[in-house]
Amino acid sequence: MLARLGSFVVRRRRFTLIGGLLLTIAAAVYGGGVAQNLIAGGFDPAGAESVEASGVLEDTFGQDEPNVVLVVTAADGDVNSEASRAAGNEVATFVSDFEHVDIALSYWTLQDAPPLRSSGGDRALVMAHVAGDDTEAIERSDDLIDALEDQGVGGDAVTINAGGLAVVNSEVTHTIESDLQVAEMIAIPITLLLLIWVFGSIVAALLPLAVGIFSIIGTFAILQVIAGLTDVSIFSLNATTAMGLGLAIDYSLFIVSRYREELAGGHEPGIAAIRTVRTAGRTILFSAVTVAIGLSAMLLFPMPFMRSFGYAGIGVAATAAFGAIVLLPAMLAALGHRVEKGRVFKRRPVVDGEGLWHRVAVFVMRRPIPVATTVIAVLLLLGAPFLGIRLGLPDDRVLGEGADVRETHQILRDEFTAGEASPVHVVVPAIADRAAAEGDIAAYATELSTIEGVARVDAVTGSYIGGSEVAGPGPSSLRFANDTGTWLSVVPGVEPLSEDGEAIVHDVRDMVSPFDQVLVGGQSAGLVDSKQVVFDRLPLAIGLIAVTTFIVLFMLFGSILVPLKALLLNVLSLTATFGAMVWIFQDGHGSGLLDFTATGTIAVSMPILMFCIAFGLSMDYEVFLLARIKEEHDKGSDTVRSVAMGLERTGRIVTAAAVLIAVVFIAFATSEVSFMKMFGIGLTLAVLVDAFLIRSTLVPAFMRLAGDANWWAPGPLRRFHNRFGISEHVELDPAEMDGELSSLVAASMGDRDSELVGSNPQ
Repeated sequence: MLARLGSFVVRRRRFTLIGGLLLTIAAAVYGGGVAQNLIAGGFDPAGAESVEASGVLEDTFGQDEPNVVLVVTAADGDVNSEASRAAGNEVATFVSDFEHVDIALSYWTLQDAPPLRSSGGDRALVMAHVAGDDTEAIERSDDLIDALEDQGVGGDAVTINAGGLAVVNSEVTHTIESDLQVAEMIAIPITLLLLIWVFGSIVAALLPLAVGIFSIIGTFAILQVIAGLTDVSIFSLNATTAMGLGLAIDYSLFIVSRYREELAGGHEPGIAAIRTVRTAGRTILFSAVTVAIGLSAMLLFPMPFMRSFGYAGIGVAATAAFGAIVLLPAMLAALGHRVEKGRVFKRRPVVDGEGLWHRVAVFVMRRPIPVATTVIAVLLLLGAPFLGIRLGLPDDRVLGEGADVRETHQILRDEFTAGEASPVHVVVPAIADRAAAEGDIAAYATELSTIEGVARVDAVTGSYIGGSEVAGPGPSSLRFANDTGTWLSVVPGVEPLSEDGEAIVHDVRDMVSPFDQVLVGGQSAGLVDSKQVVFDRLPLAIGLIAVTTFIVLFMLFGSILVPLKALLLNVLSLTATFGAMVWIFQDGHGSGLLDFTATGTIAVSMPILMFCIAFGLSMDYEVFLLARIKEEHDKGSDTVRSVAMGLERTGRIVTAAAVLIAVVFIAFATSEVSFMKMFGIGLTLAVLVDAFLIRSTLVPAFMRLAGDANWWAPGPLRRFHNRFGISEHVELDPAEMDGELSSLVAASMGDRDSELVGSNPQ
């Protein structure tokens, strides 16, 4: 199939290239504005109790958690002074009347509510909910803050600092968009220079970049289509850029290197291109499948943020593979020997059996047990910190210390009750006789206020602290009930997004309620539900990756041991990465050097995301190496020679590919957002450990110990593979095959194309 595809591409190379150019232009036009249709959030798990509680609170009671919090500081140091009170009421009224603000509360409008005044008495809060989805809330909160500043609301009597979830999301989104441009400006020039160093030719170096641009633009168009059907996170653009460039470079390196290898073997350009598609193209095709399998597991999680990376990853794998096995061979066929144009320097050809990677493989296979034992021990030691991982949700501290919204939230933490802006919502959707149930509501609120870590409970019947009523119902209490139901605000006295905040949610949910149905929501409940969803779906995701990857590798190599070994080594290679991520980003080692704030937790979605991407990339290199080992083994070589030659012929390319993709990922470590730093550093480490350590030590060691058993399968499975497996076994000898291919190509070419299959003009 691939030989026929290669033949078509060679024969119709101009048609293919023009079609590819038109496809790229169409994708750029259609997908160029994709960012405008993507959502900024998407972290909430669909169907979770916290999400249901939020929906009932909004739809039934017309209430929602404030997503904009204004810290109003009195110039004279007293929020109760006449000037400060007038200015504060002016701010509160302006916010309340602003378009799309459906809820607005303040210290002054709630009769000087003490929880909304700072411990020093010089600051007070105005809290509002801006309606709309995550993206709309960001845009509308930006408009509100700009209007407050432009119109000088409050005058000189007060200063205003803005915070809240919508403002944090806005700052994070704008920062990441800016960081993406910086990362691209860093990665692309360095990548081009490294490609020139790898290939020694400017023309050859430009080809992978061309495929990378096609992959990125093509995936943007795919995301545009998906965004019309479901929610897609704007963070998927970062994954598209990083993986689109990285995979395109990986695949193009193998295609161009194999093409030059075929030319060096005496084949004419047309034949060399077809042979390249038939061999390296097959490896790339199945590598793309394994990458897509790894990232498709993200689709199992009900958070749009996580699913979006699955959409982007599958799109990138498909477009990068298409560019590498269709468009790139057409370029090579059109260029012919001119692929060496712009040569900067010439490398000395490596004689078989004398290369560095050949020597490394032989060294390892002479002493496989000591080498494997040492490397495994080191990986497990580096991975040990992962046993202490604590998952959380990102907050304002993912931003740098100089960010305005970060300073606002630090004021909230230092000078106000920790959870005033992030209460736990206890929603009772329906009560048979709401008026008659006030005794039950009061008793329930009293009991809730005794939970450890709870600062206060507000209800329609009043406010409660430590099991006692401290204030009776007032005008502001009316918002806690309607004719059919009620809700209670449980204000935590601890950090909401913490283990203590989670404990409050568990205690509330475990408490016996006098009502038939109680829904618990809020940020703390969202964290609990997100972690639960991840833990519930994780076994299924890992099982999907393991089973489908095993099947693909078995169909490719016809072996039971090779897929098992690949899965084991890929998981092992990730231990060091995850251990390092916990040690650095959770525990804070190196936070000063990397300029981030450690919060003691890792964002709940990041380990899964990084596992799926890193697993796919690791399997990428595994397929490249195993394909060359199997190719050598099928020629009759024993295990030692097959492994040594396979590593020699892929070692330099895999190393170059790893370094190049590491450059792309490490560029994201320049981000001002800490979880993007972790994304870049973590994937860089995963790729380098896999390419330099796993492929050069554990793969040769394990294959040497297994010997001929590497390619064993039980009789029924062997017969199944012989009938249905993917094989490139060719009955013709090389000379006959080239003659067949030459006739096939020449039959459809005119004299003007004869240099592709005839005598070499050079």
